[in-house]
Amino acid sequence: MEITNPWPDGWRLAPLAAAMLLPLCDPPAEAQTRTQPASIDRAVAEFTGAAPGTPGGARAPADPRLQLAACAGPLAVSWHGNARNSVRVECPGPDVWRVFVAVDGADGSAASNRPAPPAIKRGDALTIQVRGRGFSVQQQGEAMESGAVGEWIFVRTARKAEALRARIERPGLAVIPAS
Repeated sequence: MEITNPWPDGWRLAPLAAAMLLPLCDPPAEAQTRTQPASIDRAVAEFTGAAPGTPGGARAPADPRLQLAACAGPLAVSWHGNARNSVRVECPGPDVWRVFVAVDGADGSAASNRPAPPAIKRGDALTIQVRGRGFSVQQQGEAMESGAVGEWIFVRTARKAEALRARIERPGLAVIPAS
């Protein structure tokens, strides 16, 4: 790669300075086909309501060396286990992957061991809503597992229907985001 000299006559761009300008260029095509660690940080921060490194948020930002396949849809984020000290971040496809992010509690220690009360219990009748840009469609369904507001659970629309993952928005309502 050749770097042209944008400076007035007589000025030279030192090799170190030239190397520092490279990150300002577009990333190589290979990097554009990967999920950026910053998108994992944003998803976890949105889910927990706290930035990485702050109480209630991820203990540390995602490792910038992470090389995960590109995710076709939005990242699915949910609590991992009942302790609420880690968050599961999943890519639904086409190349499925999953990472777990450690979370600090509001007091700076590991998150509380008390699980949030379930907003929806297994077997509850609920409204399943598919939301997309400029539209929403809803249908009655059943919860296949219990969960609190903000958690992702499996739901189905009929007895023999395939299970779908939906995020609990409030008691009685689970939402499936459409991309």
